Amino acid sequence: MVIAGFGCRAGATPESLRDALAATGVRPDGLAVPGDRAALIAGFAQGEGLPVSAIPPAALTGIATPTRSDPSITHRGVGSVAEAVALAAAGPGARIVVTRQISSDRMATCAIAQGLES
Repeated sequence: MVIAGFGCRAGATPESLRDALAATGVRPDGLAVPGDRAALIAGFAQGEGLPVSAIPPAALTGIATPTRSDPSITHRGVGSVAEAVALAAAGPGARIVVTRQISSDRMATCAIAQGLES
């Protein structure tokens, strides 16, 4: 299972999300986002034909990520929101295969996790 995790600002557009995903070079099996951003990504996910896992924001705290962003640590308690939600959605034993990529407008990030289940 390949999951694209997203972190995004409230003003992120579908183009922001598409750009961040394209920067990974991967076509995922599903998307993941913090639960409080699920509505923001819903239209994008539908357009891509991919399911979305909404991860409770509190579940992100303590997930170790390869990337560390001071704003992510301050606002979400995790080094990279995109990496953390990707790992959470991909399940136990998942690993990051593409670290956080940033959209050109800097409104969205995307990371790819590979889960153990197919």
